[in-house]
Parts: sequence; structure tokens; C-alpha cells
Amino acid sequence: MAITKTIAEDKIEVVGDYKLLQIRTATIIKEDGTELTRSFHRKGLDPGSIDGSNNYTQRDVSAESAEVKGIAAAVWTSTVHDAWKAKLIADKG
Repeated sequence: MAITKTIAEDKIEVVGDYKLLQIRTATIIKEDGTELTRSFHRKGLDPGSIDGSNNYTQRDVSAESAEVKGIAAAVWTSTVHDAWKAKLIADKG
């Protein structure tokens, strides 16, 4: 009887004008090759953040998978970063 646990990013979505990333991770438990359970965890990543003085810092994705890093690099252009920063500043009121 061999029980295995596999964790994999099974869905990465790019959403909206600001190219927010939504990442779904599946945890799969199998016994002798037969799936017993599957559960999901989701997280979202935005392009960056501002501090109290409106200084912008791009999101650090260095701990993410190579696939997420590649997608972030492709979609988080300077235009997206500029628009996201402007939105964050506007939302502060």
C-alpha cells in the first residue's frame, strides 16, 4: 500500500486590466495510483504596492514557480505597473 501526496499548480489565470495573477494549487492524495482526495488552495498576486509616501515597489515573485515568474514578467509591463500605481494612489483618496 503506497500513499503519495502531490502538490501542483494546476491553474494560473491573468485577470483584469491590471493583469492580476490567480494561482490555484491542487493537493492530490493517492493510494496505489488511485486518487483518494483532491483539495485546492488559491492565492492572488498583484503587480506591486505603495507605501505611505506613494513610493511604488514591484511585487517580488522570486519565491514563485518558474511558470508564475515567466507569466508575471510577460504581463506586468511598465504600462501595467504605472496604471496599477495610479489606481493604488487614487484608492487612497
